[in-house]
Amino acid sequence: MSEQPRIRVSVIEDHPLYRSAVARVLAEAADIELGTVADSVPRFAAAREPAGTVVVLDLKLRGVTDSAAVQKVVEMGHKVLIVSAHAGQEEVLGAISAGARGYLSKDADGADILRAVREIAAGNTYVSPALASFLLNSTRGVKSLLSDRERQVLSLVAAGERDSDIAEAMSISVRTVRSYLERIRDKTGRRRRPDLTRLAIEEGIS
Repeated sequence: MSEQPRIRVSVIEDHPLYRSAVARVLAEAADIELGTVADSVPRFAAAREPAGTVVVLDLKLRGVTDSAAVQKVVEMGHKVLIVSAHAGQEEVLGAISAGARGYLSKDADGADILRAVREIAAGNTYVSPALASFLLNSTRGVKSLLSDRERQVLSLVAAGERDSDIAEAMSISVRTVRSYLERIRDKTGRRRRPDLTRLAIEEGIS
């Protein structure tokens, strides 16, 4: 069996201590290849990282900053994970609207950052549960928070399908269905099946 390719991850962070701490966490993970570590968007851009790199980005940088920084990095073809000390509703919604795939506050630990990087590399989104309510309460709603497959699972839950029926409909295992459901619960804060059904109906995911 061939080995899975490692996830290439870069860091744009202007605080030297935090930058080196995040870089160390990434470098020590066996499935991650550390790319460019820069203190600004222009310096990162000069390194010409391959498209599809996951970029851990601070929002409050010198020069290109906030949503403009997100947009610039996304336009280079990268997947952005925000890790910022500023985690108010305006910042979270602005970053997601600009194309960020994930958002963590700086009280996230190394395990949180690695989990978010892996989810984003796999094509999913990741917002810490503490911040997810901002998206759920926004006009963008839950649709911006869930991946296509998670929305599909949620729509089948709303249709009253059992886990085994969902697995058959999507040609996946029951275990994978339950994994999707757990992600949906973590992202939305809705635990019970009737609450998930109600959420799907409210958001037009059915």
